[in-house]
Amino acid sequence: MADTTNHYAPDWVTPPGDILLETLEHLGMSQAELAERTGRPKKTINEIIKGKALLTPETAQQLELVLGIAASFWNNAERNYRQFLAKQTQEQFLQQHKSWIQGFPIAAMMKHGWIPQSTHKIQQLRSLLQFFGIASPQQWQSVWCAPRVAYRKTRAVAQQPGDDLTKADSVWLRKGEIDARAIECSPYNNQQFRQALHTIRTLTTEPLATCFPNIQQLCAGSGVALVLVPELPNSRACGATHWLTPSKAILQLSLRHKSDDHFWFSFFHEAGHILLHGKSTFIDYGEGIATPSEQEHQANTFAADFLIPQEAFQRFIETANFNSQQSIVEFAQQLGIAPGIVVGRLQHHGYIPYRNCNGLKQKLDWAAFQ
Repeated sequence: MADTTNHYAPDWVTPPGDILLETLEHLGMSQAELAERTGRPKKTINEIIKGKALLTPETAQQLELVLGIAASFWNNAERNYRQFLAKQTQEQFLQQHKSWIQGFPIAAMMKHGWIPQSTHKIQQLRSLLQFFGIASPQQWQSVWCAPRVAYRKTRAVAQQPGDDLTKADSVWLRKGEIDARAIECSPYNNQQFRQALHTIRTLTTEPLATCFPNIQQLCAGSGVALVLVPELPNSRACGATHWLTPSKAILQLSLRHKSDDHFWFSFFHEAGHILLHGKSTFIDYGEGIATPSEQEHQANTFAADFLIPQEAFQRFIETANFNSQQSIVEFAQQLGIAPGIVVGRLQHHGYIPYRNCNGLKQKLDWAAFQ
């Protein structure tokens, strides 16, 4: 329903000094006389009238005694005027910086309901600042974005298609933080998280949309907030690991590839970062990086071996009919995992073409998670 409430937003607020001057003229009282009656310096009275000095609560009490006008009136007049000046200053500042919103996926953010619908650039800028929890565009780089960029450049540059965190990437990560705050988690415990992963592995055979709340609860019990955030235009991020607090990790995923094999590998890949690499930030873009960093290689190995132990996989591909759907299903049942995971592994290593056996994968749709 549209908001039909009238919000009074005056274009101008009368300065309390103007009101004071009109009052003195009405009473036929000079500024010097008012100064004498209140015990305030004449210079102070003049600066209040000119708006150069604040009309303090102490002065308001004195004006009440001398002029017979309640102190609350003067206090409200001063507060309203200062708020008006601050709003004017902010509006001018936003006007000067409205071009900053270029490059952010504003349309997608409004579509998902992350910021209010608006065609006005100033309102979009204001909503974007509120979304990031910052007071000005300058803080986006220094407070929110810079720590992640620095980490990527110094320790994980090989995993990234570029050195700089894109604006779309930052929106996707920030949404993960916002959603993670709403998830109650126990303090992070490495051993408990590892145990939870064994239980989660058995749930890969179930429809993901059905078992996702259970997976999320298992992660939360170990100190990990599991969040799903839709992919955004101009961001190729499919997974990330970051920390909301020293005792609360965020495991963030999208459904970019829309099949269960990609989802589960990404999930255990990010879990590997949490278990192996401490309280660091990782932003993963899936396949396509020519030379993965050592941390990425370790996370890839952890995910692959946790889902399908290397020795078991090696024995399987040595069988004569490993590439038949029946054999894949039987092997998956032996391991207690979804057959789509086996298909994805075979395709990734080139044992079967990417067009084969896709019917064994679960297709994922955002609508099922709403």
